[in-house]
Amino acid sequence: MQKNSLAATLISLGLLAASGASQAAGWCESGKPVKFAGLNWESGMLLTEVLEIVLKDGYGCQIDTLPGNSITMESALGSNDIQVLAEEWVGRSEVWNKAEQSRKVVGVGAPIIGATEGWYVPRYVVEGDARRNLKAKAPDLKKITDLPQYAALFKDPEEPSKGRFYNCPAGWTCELENSEMLKSYGLEANYTNFRPGTGPALDAAVLSSYKRGEPILFYYWSPTPLMGQVDLVKLEEKPGVDKKISIKVGLSSVFHEQAPELVGVLEKVNLPIDLLNQNLARMSKEHIDSPKLARMFFKEHPEIWHTWVSEAAAKKIDATL
Repeated sequence: MQKNSLAATLISLGLLAASGASQAAGWCESGKPVKFAGLNWESGMLLTEVLEIVLKDGYGCQIDTLPGNSITMESALGSNDIQVLAEEWVGRSEVWNKAEQSRKVVGVGAPIIGATEGWYVPRYVVEGDARRNLKAKAPDLKKITDLPQYAALFKDPEEPSKGRFYNCPAGWTCELENSEMLKSYGLEANYTNFRPGTGPALDAAVLSSYKRGEPILFYYWSPTPLMGQVDLVKLEEKPGVDKKISIKVGLSSVFHEQAPELVGVLEKVNLPIDLLNQNLARMSKEHIDSPKLARMFFKEHPEIWHTWVSEAAAKKIDATL
């Protein structure tokens, strides 16, 4: 009697396990769409398109994209109103941090390795550029702590007694961080804290100065189209300051638990940073939209994305190209 009871229990448990596995493998088979955050910066748009192609063409998923700013999308991820946020800069947002602590969201993989941020000047400011007949105007400029002696070099046209530091646009997380850095480095007496109105306005200021071979001091980050177009030097921060940037694919915990076979794919996705910057520069110069650029990536670099997916999925994606 006990043996029969034990066997029945094991069979029951086995059936339950099989049922759970079937449910896990069936997110897309059941017809549920995978909803993506519609990110509005270049690398985020391209990475979203790449992931959508993988899941749609490789694994037969229905795809939906919901637009919104990053904070709104992180909130939606926590409530499972969306399932995937392709480019999450982990630790930068309080919304993400709280959702992660309460186990509503999970970050997986490393879709972009080598992302950077910091204060930059064009390389010709430090090293000169013989091809453009530009002499080095600040050959000893290496660190942020060197900046007080170079205020006149980066003169603010609206406040000539000070240099100009181009900050992030107002309202971005990095704008607040840079403003604090100006205080902590004691640079407020030497530099104005100039905040461009938008990201494109910051790009325009940098590219305009770069084309004319003029000095400019600014905050920037990678991956971006700009980093594929200009040659810059990143100024060193204080010893001990270690800004390790971790970018992950943000998932709702519900999706993470119920679609392990898809999570396993998303964990493998990685776009090499140099290739990504080159493609983003191409997007900007040639006015290519992110859906087209994503398709071009799949055609031109099968050696990269074939390692992310199953052999069957690779064949399905190749067939759509």
